[in-house]
Amino acid sequence: MRLGVIADTHGKLRPEVLKVFAQVDRILHAGDVGKPEILERLGEVAPVTAVYGNVDGGTLRSRLPRVAELRIDGFQFVVTHGDQFGHPDPEALKEAFPHADVMVFGHSHKPLIHNFEDFSVALNPGAAGPARFDLLPSVAIVETEPGIPPRARIVPLTE
Repeated sequence: MRLGVIADTHGKLRPEVLKVFAQVDRILHAGDVGKPEILERLGEVAPVTAVYGNVDGGTLRSRLPRVAELRIDGFQFVVTHGDQFGHPDPEALKEAFPHADVMVFGHSHKPLIHNFEDFSVALNPGAAGPARFDLLPSVAIVETEPGIPPRARIVPLTE
C-alpha cells in the first residue's frame, strides 16, 4: 500500500501535494489542518485519517481525535500532532506508543525519518502549508507490504 503523509497545512493545500499524492491508497494527516476543506479535498484523492493539532479550532477538534491508531498491511500506525510532547522527538513517541510500528507526527515542521532497531519508524513529513522557520515545505510517502518493514521517504514541495 502507498500512503501519503502530510502535516501542518495550516489552511493551505499546495497543488503539488495533489500531484505527489495522485497514486496513494490512503492519506494520513498529522494535524494543524487549518480548515475542514483541506480534508475534504484530500478525501477526493484517497481516504483520509487525520488528527487535530494545537492550532486547530473547535470545528476540527470536534471532528478529529488527538491520536488515531490504525492497522495497515499488518503494521500498527499511530498518528498524532505531537504537541502533547512539547517539542516531539522520536524517543518520546516510542516511549508513548511502544506498540506502534509507525509513529506519524508533525508540530515541529521539520521533516524527519527515524528508524529504530526494532524496525519501527518515527516519521514527521515536515510542514506542507505556508513556509515557516526557513524550512522548505514537504510531505512523505510510506510504502507497506506485509512482512517487509515500511519504507518512508520525504518529498520536498516546490512551487
